[in-house]
Amino acid sequence: MNPVFNQNININFPNDILLTIKREDLIHPFVSGNKFRKLKYNLLQAKAEIKTTLLTFGGAFSNHIAAVAYAGKEQGFKTIGIIRGDELLDKIEENPTLKFAQENGMQFEFVSREEYRLKSETSYIEKLKEKFGDFYLVPEGGTNELAVKGCEEILTDEDSVFNYVCCAVGTGGTISGLINSSLQNQKILGFPVLKGDFLTDEIRIFAKKDNWNLISDYHFGGYGKINLELIEFINSFFEENKVPLDPIYTGKMVFGVIDLISKNYFPPHSKILLIHTGGLQGIDGMNIKLKQKKLPILKTND
Repeated sequence: MNPVFNQNININFPNDILLTIKREDLIHPFVSGNKFRKLKYNLLQAKAEIKTTLLTFGGAFSNHIAAVAYAGKEQGFKTIGIIRGDELLDKIEENPTLKFAQENGMQFEFVSREEYRLKSETSYIEKLKEKFGDFYLVPEGGTNELAVKGCEEILTDEDSVFNYVCCAVGTGGTISGLINSSLQNQKILGFPVLKGDFLTDEIRIFAKKDNWNLISDYHFGGYGKINLELIEFINSFFEENKVPLDPIYTGKMVFGVIDLISKNYFPPHSKILLIHTGGLQGIDGMNIKLKQKKLPILKTND
């Protein structure tokens, strides 16, 4: 585990606003950001239950699939990934995420999108146990009570100086952990990367406080959607601050926060902490798509 540090963003904002980013992307070279946090206690629980296999769910470029594959190998587990999209069966070699997961020992089961929707059904889980034997189930995106417990460790004592803490929201686990460990005078802002307002109820399952709000204006059309404006923003941010941002989660959140600053959303003298939740492994796959669309690629190094 590498040390995480808070990095000031060197942009002169109006009204004496200070922007800082917590570099959770540096926590581990392959199990990055919130995936490290979410898996920490789940892996300990799997060992306590004397399980030898982890089974989980994810899409073609899932950070979660890549993280479970590597962490499982590192911790001595067999790993199984139920992958959304049966058309991907013969495309593993051209998909950087699936190739990485397979190289780290993950066994795949490719299913149709229709079958994938059954992932939370008890009867479907039982069918998977009949096929693969006993396993420790890690939910899609990794969110459960143990994942939230891990995400409660993101904020530390030094973060008490911040008025606002901002993060991208996928399944709601990371923001729930931040809410639970935040101070009462702090406001937690979540930036959903999916369209729809179902996340509020999901977060309320785990969150123990009411000092939070979701800002749903920066999903850029939905999960995995990206346009030229976002590409140029991410590349410019990297050139100016030497912080790579992924286009699915953190890139959209940082774009949203800086846009809100320009619109005077935050009071003068606000101190804002951005949580970098990692996900940089997905950039290679995104760049393949961008080249196909003849769009600029995302930069991750000079």
